Amino acid sequence: MAREFQRGHKAKISDLTAGTDLYVGVQIAGPGLSFDISCFGLDANEQLSDDRYFIFFNQPKSPEESLQLLGAQAGDTESFRVTLDRIPANIHKLSFTATLDGAGQMSQVGPGYIRIVAGGEEVVRYAFTGSEFTTERAVMLGDFYLKDVWRFAAVGQGFDGGLDALLKNFGGEVAEEEPAAPEPVTGGAPPAFAPPAQSTPPPAFGAPAGPPAPAPAPAPAPQPVHTAPTIVAPVNPPGGTVPPPAPAPAPYGQPASAPAPYGQPAPAPAPYGQPAPAPFGQAAPAPYGQQPPGPPQGVPQGVPQGVPPGGAGLQAALQPYRELPTGQRWTPQNGQLMRVDLGEGGSPVLARQGSMVMYQGKVDFGYKGAGFAGRIVGNATGQEMQLMRCTGKGQVFLAEEGTHLHPVELQGDGICVSAENVLAFDESLQYEVRRIEGHGIPGGALFTMLFQGTGTVVVKTHGTPVVLPVTPTTFADCNAVVAWSAASQVIISSQVRLRRNAYPGHSGETVNLQFRGAPGNFIVVQPYEV
Repeated sequence: MAREFQRGHKAKISDLTAGTDLYVGVQIAGPGLSFDISCFGLDANEQLSDDRYFIFFNQPKSPEESLQLLGAQAGDTESFRVTLDRIPANIHKLSFTATLDGAGQMSQVGPGYIRIVAGGEEVVRYAFTGSEFTTERAVMLGDFYLKDVWRFAAVGQGFDGGLDALLKNFGGEVAEEEPAAPEPVTGGAPPAFAPPAQSTPPPAFGAPAGPPAPAPAPAPAPQPVHTAPTIVAPVNPPGGTVPPPAPAPAPYGQPASAPAPYGQPAPAPAPYGQPAPAPFGQAAPAPYGQQPPGPPQGVPQGVPQGVPPGGAGLQAALQPYRELPTGQRWTPQNGQLMRVDLGEGGSPVLARQGSMVMYQGKVDFGYKGAGFAGRIVGNATGQEMQLMRCTGKGQVFLAEEGTHLHPVELQGDGICVSAENVLAFDESLQYEVRRIEGHGIPGGALFTMLFQGTGTVVVKTHGTPVVLPVTPTTFADCNAVVAWSAASQVIISSQVRLRRNAYPGHSGETVNLQFRGAPGNFIVVQPYEV
C-alpha cells in the first residue's frame, strides 16, 4: 500500500522499495490552466551546473538516459522514469517542479499529487491542493536527494515567477528560442520497459535493475537550452558515383533495348503484339489511332494532395487502436478483444484459463475448480471448463485465438451456451450443465451450459453469427449452433449423410437440432463447425 506523505515528510528510498528503476507521476490541473512540468538535476550546491540534466518538453532525457520524460499516461499529467543507479556522481538532487504556462496562479489548481511507483506498485504519494498556495506561478513538488543514500522529500513549496525565474534560481541560463528544423518521423523500436497502466493502476515497470548497462558514448559539449541547431546534411556515396553495369546482349532476332537510366530498373519486355510499357513515371502511350489520355480534370499535376484525413504522424496512425474506456464493466475494445473492469467490492469474474492477454492494476488470478461432481460431469459431457477467478481492482483484457466476442447481459433471464463458446462470465450468474436426450448421438446425449440470473456472459464465435427466431421448422447443425434461449424446446433430429472424403473411423453421421418454442425464442448460429 502506498504511503501518504504530507508536506515536509522525508524517507529513504530503500525504506520505500528495493528497486532503483522508478516511475514518477505528477497530476496537476486547473480550469483554463496550462502547465510545464520539469525535473532539475542539481549538483552538490543545488545548482544546475550541467544544462543536459534539465529535463523538460524540449529535452526529454539525460545523456545516459537515467532521467527520461515519458509524457502524460496512467492518469498523470506528466511522468518520468528515474534510474537511480545510473545517475552520475555529480548529480546530488532531482527537483520535480510545475510551472504555469500563461496566465493564472497556483491557488487556482485543483487536487493534485506527485507519486512514486516501483515494481508495478505505488509506494508513496504526496497530495496537494490549490488552497496551499496564493499568487505563486510555480511549485517545487518533491525532491530526490543524495545524503549518504537516495531519499525522497515532499516539498510543496510555492515559487513566484514562472519557468524562467525557476531556472535562474537554480543557476541556469535562459536562452531565447530559435525555430528548430523538424525532426524526421521514424518508426523506432518501442522502449525496453513496460509503460505504466491506464487510470489509477500503477505502471508495470520499476523492478530492481538487472545487469549493468554498457558505458554510454561520450556526451557532446553542453549547449545553452533552446539553442542547439538541427542540421540535416545530404549523404554522398563514398568514392564517387558507381557506373551502371553494361547491358546484356539482346536475344537473337530481337532488337537491342536502350539501357535503363542509372538507379532505375530495366523495363520488362512487352508481350508479343502489344506496345512496350512506358518509362517509369510517364504515361503509357495511347492505342494506335487514339488520342493520349489527358490529366484528370481539376487535379493539379505534380502537387502533393495533402495529409490523410486522420492526420499525419505516429499519434494519428495509432489513434484508431486506442483503448476504449466507457465506464461500463464489460467493454469491447474491438471485435476480438474484451475489457472487464474489476472494482473493490464488485463481483469477481470467471474466465477461461489462458484467455488473459493483458491486465492493469492489482488483479489476482486463482484457479476455479469444479469440484468432484463437476469434474465427473465435465469429463462425461465434454462441457468441462478450466476456469480462472479474477479478483481485485483493475482492468483485464480477454481474447482467444482471434474469435469474435459478444457480451450478453442477462437481467433475470437465461440462455443456453455451448461451453466451447463461453469465454468469461460474472461469478454472480448461476450456471449448470444441461443434458439433451436423443437417439443416434454418440454417447446418447448432447450437453450445454445454462446461465441464469443477473450479469454478463461473453460468448465467442468463429466469424459473425446470425440470430434466428425459433419456428416449428427451425433446424441447426449441432456443431454450428452457439446458443439459444433457455425457454426453447430442443429435439434431436439425426440423419446419415455419406461424405466423399470420409476417413477411417469417421462414420459420416451428422446430428441436427430442431428448435420449438413460443414467439420471442431464438437461436444463435456461427458460420463455422466445431
